[in-house]
Amino acid sequence: MSENEHNRLTKIYTRTGDKGTTSLGGGTRVPKTHARIEAIGSVDELNAWMGMLICELKDCQILRHKLQKPLEFIQHRLFDVGGELAMPGYQLIRQEFVTYLEEVLDEFNEGLPPLKNFILPGGSRLACHCHMVRTVSRRAERRVIAAKEAGEEINAPLLQFLNRLSDLMFVLGRVTARQSGGEVLWQQSEKTKVE
Repeated sequence: MSENEHNRLTKIYTRTGDKGTTSLGGGTRVPKTHARIEAIGSVDELNAWMGMLICELKDCQILRHKLQKPLEFIQHRLFDVGGELAMPGYQLIRQEFVTYLEEVLDEFNEGLPPLKNFILPGGSRLACHCHMVRTVSRRAERRVIAAKEAGEEINAPLLQFLNRLSDLMFVLGRVTARQSGGEVLWQQSEKTKVE
């Protein structure tokens, strides 16, 4: 490790953001409310929730051996998503990562019965963590789309990755709930017509 690499993160505060701006990877300064920064922040939050899910998985021996590697892979790729968003003009998320998520999704979905009703986030702590990752993934996807609609260049595999991730987390929410108590089915209120 070179001296520069060793000292990269030794100073945590720089005071450069005190006036409400921050730097992208190439050094361009933008407002902290910039659409790209909003997307990066949502992906960072998503990665934190993924870390919580991975920690929660340690208490579930039944699924740990099947889920540990895929979830750790996803967490590393989420850091890449943030990096790609921070460096306009570069690509870190590749189509093969999207394909991998689809393969994992298909594997876990295969054993599930078809849904006949909506399910609620619940059934177990692990299932709830899956649903938290799912919902924050959807928000991160919306923030990336908003950045794209604001004129930011966004690579297609990055958006596809976030979309597939939320689908995968829905399936894993079902799988984990069924491992410990069962899925919580939505009980619809009686409909009344508004006059």
